[in-house]
Amino acid sequence: MSEAAGRQPHFVAPLDQTPLEAVDRLDEAAPPTSLWAEAWHKLRRQPLFIVSAILVVFIAVVVAFPQWFSSISPMVQDGENCRLANSLAGPTSGHIFGYDKQGCDVFAQVVYGARPSFLVGVLTVAFTLIVGGALGAIAGYYGRWLDALVSRVSEIFYAVPLVLAAIVLLSGFRAQGGVGVFGVVLVLGAFGWPQMARITRGAVLAVRSADFVTAATALGVSRGRILIRHVLPNAAAAMIVTATVSLGTYIVAEATLSFLGVGLPRTLHSWGMQIGDAKNWLAQAPEVLFYPAAALAVTVLAFIMLGDAVRDALDPKVRG
Repeated sequence: MSEAAGRQPHFVAPLDQTPLEAVDRLDEAAPPTSLWAEAWHKLRRQPLFIVSAILVVFIAVVVAFPQWFSSISPMVQDGENCRLANSLAGPTSGHIFGYDKQGCDVFAQVVYGARPSFLVGVLTVAFTLIVGGALGAIAGYYGRWLDALVSRVSEIFYAVPLVLAAIVLLSGFRAQGGVGVFGVVLVLGAFGWPQMARITRGAVLAVRSADFVTAATALGVSRGRILIRHVLPNAAAAMIVTATVSLGTYIVAEATLSFLGVGLPRTLHSWGMQIGDAKNWLAQAPEVLFYPAAALAVTVLAFIMLGDAVRDALDPKVRG
């Protein structure tokens, strides 16, 4: 016990009687862990990630191998599998979702409609990662007039609503003969890259002043090599989270465009197109609309949940 003149007495316990020494002790035998190792360690124990990852893997298998789930052609042109005698008939043996207005199997349409919708989402995200990520990284790292130029251009594109711009452009292309999957990807990517550019720019700005960047500069490493080897890997977490969530957004955008009749060609039979066709028979057979809408909702929800789980694992503020 120690007591200063005119002050409240203080009691200080001996260090060997407190658990602080054991709590603060550093385990020198444990190997150092990176951000990605810590994130994977947390993700493996997060139910949200496990459920969403299982759903995404299942959807990817359906997209890659639709014949494993249905050997029936979903096309109206196939007279053997689409018969008007089965128009809007209910579920039967081998046709668990019933038939649409043209007498085609609804289950086959949902299975084969997954591929175009999924491809548009994945390819659009890849486009925005390459274009938006590159421009955002250059703007954030080099700064000055490059930063001002990229920021002003991205603001112009960012001010235009994505779906509205896609409707206008694809309507014009449709009048000239229409576009396929890559045409829709280019249109969506052309107005979707600014979001990725802004996220990447912010992440690069946060990493640019780090000590390891300063050390690499002092060692004489070129600026381009520092950007590729040191800055971008440490800014990739924000880019991955944005890309995962955006994938569901682009799938919905494609469905909206196909629903309005300006998206993918009818030969691809995407989910949005199925929903657009089924709306005319909603009073007679609501289940025809329900199945493709449910498949679309589950797919988008899976990617949103996956993005939330990845964000929680990679965001330092959330990991706390």
